[in-house]
Amino acid sequence: QVQLVESGGGSVQAGGSLRLSCVVSGPTANRGCMAWFRQAPGKEREGVAGIDIGHENTYYAASVKGRFTISQDNAKNTLALQMNSLKPEDTGVYLCAARPCWPGLQWTALQALDASQYDYWGQGTQVNVSS
Repeated sequence: QVQLVESGGGSVQAGGSLRLSCVVSGPTANRGCMAWFRQAPGKEREGVAGIDIGHENTYYAASVKGRFTISQDNAKNTLALQMNSLKPEDTGVYLCAARPCWPGLQWTALQALDASQYDYWGQGTQVNVSS
């Protein structure tokens, strides 16, 4: 079992920055691929950024590329999402997700940002961006 606890959400004005953190615990083998998703009221859960821990490949939604950066700190068992140049449309609950990944697994950007691919989820942290 993998536990995920997000923090760092808050309210900012457009153009501002926030840094989200996700503290991860549980078997390393079950969290080889991780990602950040977001969900706005009345909308589907949307993949924002993903990372393949083993190969250190990163994946981003087109809407956040160049503004958001996903990173992982193995020593602290933390997944981070640095969000810059925030826009009102970035508002939502941000959730951390994890799943097993292994050498030889075919892992694409499409899969990395697909919520149905992930087994473990945190509770989320709210981000509000005002204009």
